[in-house]
Amino acid sequence: MESRTSRPAVLRARNAVTAVFAVNGFAIASWMSRIPEARDALSITPGQLGALLLSISVGAMAALPLAGSLVHRFGARAVITGAAVLDAAGVACSGVGAAALGDYWLTALGLVCMGLGSGVWDVAMNIEGAAVERALERTIMPRFHAAFSLGTVVAAGVGAVAAAWAVPVATHLIAAALIVAVLPAFAARSFIREGADDGGGDKGAKPWRAWTDPRTLVIGLMVLALALTEGTANDWLAVALVDGYGVPAWLGAAGFAVFLTAMTAGRVAGTALLDRFGRLRVLWATMATAGLGVVLLVFGTWLPIALLGAVLWGLGASLGFPVGMSAAADDPEHAAARVSVVSTIGYTAFLAGPPLLGYLGDRVGTLQALLVVAVLLVPSAMAVPAARPRAHATCR
Repeated sequence: MESRTSRPAVLRARNAVTAVFAVNGFAIASWMSRIPEARDALSITPGQLGALLLSISVGAMAALPLAGSLVHRFGARAVITGAAVLDAAGVACSGVGAAALGDYWLTALGLVCMGLGSGVWDVAMNIEGAAVERALERTIMPRFHAAFSLGTVVAAGVGAVAAAWAVPVATHLIAAALIVAVLPAFAARSFIREGADDGGGDKGAKPWRAWTDPRTLVIGLMVLALALTEGTANDWLAVALVDGYGVPAWLGAAGFAVFLTAMTAGRVAGTALLDRFGRLRVLWATMATAGLGVVLLVFGTWLPIALLGAVLWGLGASLGFPVGMSAAADDPEHAAARVSVVSTIGYTAFLAGPPLLGYLGDRVGTLQALLVVAVLLVPSAMAVPAARPRAHATCR
């Protein structure tokens, strides 16, 4: 079916969505790249760090159930603009709280704000991305998530340089927050979704009904496992390298950047793989790759082998979340509600992951605790068939 939006407008929207994904990734990874130093400044154990990181997930889980309704009512542009400001405030607050003041609770407050802003932002940009994907009538969602990953790579690289040059954490994160607060508002002006419409004009739909759709729930469970695969690396990979391999903080951040670079590459290449081999085979292959990467990183004993594991882990984690978002949005009439549901279920991984890894890290070490990711990937493979595309997914 022919798109209701002109081709130039769709291409402008594609570029705008790409930019918004990139800035979202930049925001969260700016904090994550300095986690080892924040932990040291706060003088906390792995278990306490896990509880602190839980603050991000608490904020996100509070926001996600409402995100679809907010986009449905106000449109993606307004929602992303507001969420970016809240996210930026959280980034700055966490940096000041952890490094400048050494205040655990102020840091936690900043992380809650990050979670609130990032969670709403995440749903809104995926809804907009799915609309652009349908208008282009080809697979492009992994490219948007590649932009997210590229933003995290840039942030991790900046964090590694800042750590090596002894730039104060608070100074670094305040500067990052200014970028996060400003850029999305400019990019969002080119979005194609202006109205309070979830993609198909089903005005009488009840958003909560998406919670009763079996396919949506199973996709959510798949995304949960794959979000844990990605999120565990975001939260713990740098710390695990520092603790398990005895490397300095800047090298831990650099290892995190290696993971993110591989994930970005996987998302760039993933569109061609998905179009050629289909969602199911690609998802199963990436799950196996991620599991192998985790095992190599944990048992490698030699840093180059661990970094190879980080590469495989990044490649394997690259496509689960974007494919899950595309699958949830296959039906444009219910895209906002179903993306919100899948995101909420998926973000449960970020709620459960930090305390679980922190608990295990206190008992077996941070590095060995990462094995939980490889274990959970095995049963999650059974949920993959739910992501099979629907026949009308490309029609608008």
